[in-house]
Amino acid sequence: MANNPGAKKAIRKIEARTEVNRARRSRVRTFLRRFEEAIAAGDAGAAKAAFGEAQSEVMRAVSKGVIHKNTGSRKVSRLAARLKKLAAA
Repeated sequence: MANNPGAKKAIRKIEARTEVNRARRSRVRTFLRRFEEAIAAGDAGAAKAAFGEAQSEVMRAVSKGVIHKNTGSRKVSRLAARLKKLAAA
């Protein structure tokens, strides 16, 4: 257990940061789910709009340090490939 003031403060900071990061990660998942639903419905217009929002949100999470840069790029790349596949069909 933390025994000095600095360590106790560090624990408080970590808890606060964890809460913020959890909310950001949840927000990213929400936008990814909306994209998935648009793809499942086969609605290219809605999927394109959802892709733009999801891409923005994923990259925002990257800039905030919630997810790694390569992970964000990989997710966006896979979303774009699925959107392209839907548009071609």
